[in-house]
Amino acid sequence: MGPQTPKHFNVRSIAIVGAGPCGLAAAKYLVAQNVFTTIDIFEQQSQVGGVWNYSPTPSETLHVPQVSAGCPPDPPLQNEEPPVFPSPMYEALHTNIPRALMRFSDLAIREDSLIFPSREDIQEYLVEYSTDIRHLIKFSAQVNDIRLRQGQGKDQWDVDVVCLRTGETSSATYDAVVVASGHYSVTYIPDVKGISEFHRTHPTVISHSKHYRTPGPFADKKVIVVGNAASGLDIAAQISPVCQKPLLLSVRTATSEANLAWCGAAEVPVIEEFLAAERAVRFQDGRIEKDVDAVVFATGYFYAFPFLRSLKPPAVTDGRRVRGLHKHLFHIDHPTLAFSGLPIKVVPFPLSESQAAVIARTWANLLPLPPVEEMRKGEEEEAGRRGGELHVWPEGGDSEYINSVSDCISQSGTPGKKPPHWSPELVWQRQVYSKAKLKFELGGRTARSLEELGYEYSADTGDK
Repeated sequence: MGPQTPKHFNVRSIAIVGAGPCGLAAAKYLVAQNVFTTIDIFEQQSQVGGVWNYSPTPSETLHVPQVSAGCPPDPPLQNEEPPVFPSPMYEALHTNIPRALMRFSDLAIREDSLIFPSREDIQEYLVEYSTDIRHLIKFSAQVNDIRLRQGQGKDQWDVDVVCLRTGETSSATYDAVVVASGHYSVTYIPDVKGISEFHRTHPTVISHSKHYRTPGPFADKKVIVVGNAASGLDIAAQISPVCQKPLLLSVRTATSEANLAWCGAAEVPVIEEFLAAERAVRFQDGRIEKDVDAVVFATGYFYAFPFLRSLKPPAVTDGRRVRGLHKHLFHIDHPTLAFSGLPIKVVPFPLSESQAAVIARTWANLLPLPPVEEMRKGEEEEAGRRGGELHVWPEGGDSEYINSVSDCISQSGTPGKKPPHWSPELVWQRQVYSKAKLKFELGGRTARSLEELGYEYSADTGDK
């Protein structure tokens, strides 16, 4: 096979890791391609939903600091049957994406839901979305090892799965694997000076946003929230009405005045040192805050796929990105391994559909991949532009990708399930939704349309 010859796939059996939104979308497009004989979905929970599958009890595991993507995955909660793996979902969470964008292309979110639906609405929606592929899902089935098997001119994958109800392990060989297990599991808590001693001395003070559920435990306490991305601001806004005033928001980059007013916080610099003896922290400007009752790190997560530990070279090293991928999707050296849903700062459900449409058609030999060297060069160039933030897409990157995939597939005339295409109005919604979400929060979370929030689409001007 010459260097410019497109790779021919012989994929018949496929394993999908995870029955969250990305795994469900992947399954639908693979089924619709009508050329694959076996599609098995493995889900460690007893229900679909991924991060949207809420558990009132948070994880019982906390590592302080937590700076390694190689940390073992959290075990399920004790004394829960069937086993429950707590998600990072908190009780009063609403999407920050309006329902017309949040939805999959073939199923609308209930029109009587709020414009930014609740977590309950989305979980109910995902259960409904899964109806026609539910028979493919093996629940309480944890994938604990995936090994590359090379021979007879093609790659295959040995997949070991533990049945969490019986403890029995089974193995099967697949022609291809979709990794759709998400990236909101292994927490990141920085190794700030003094943090280990502080945590040993005061083991109930430090937590991560993954452990947050309700504001009640923070009543009348002196609270610091670290991080001003979406979860940090949302959690701060929920805690600030009940904690000591003001809640302190520790940040690297300034928070907008509107967001600070919404979350009722006073902005402070990065924490430079924890002082165990005084239950205090020292900020980068030298200020010391004593008698701190709670520090919530909303500092994000590592990419981590412990079941791919034998893959060489490793797909994950420092946890900031997945290495060796074409377009954030296909493993360049072994393209029968695909990763769905890695990009962040995107609208995930329709993006995962677009990725699924590409995966299904590529493995069906309808959309050829570029030559390996071209894919490697493309990854290197993109990594050079974005550095450690490779999977953080620029503003509008998702709408551009969604419509480019739709146009490409439409022009190719290939069979299979059609991916979404965003109209000018949906592209406009993507541009205004962060401002609309803030108005939704300030208005008491009651609006059922963007118009109620003062955003009305016009084909002439985009927005008025």
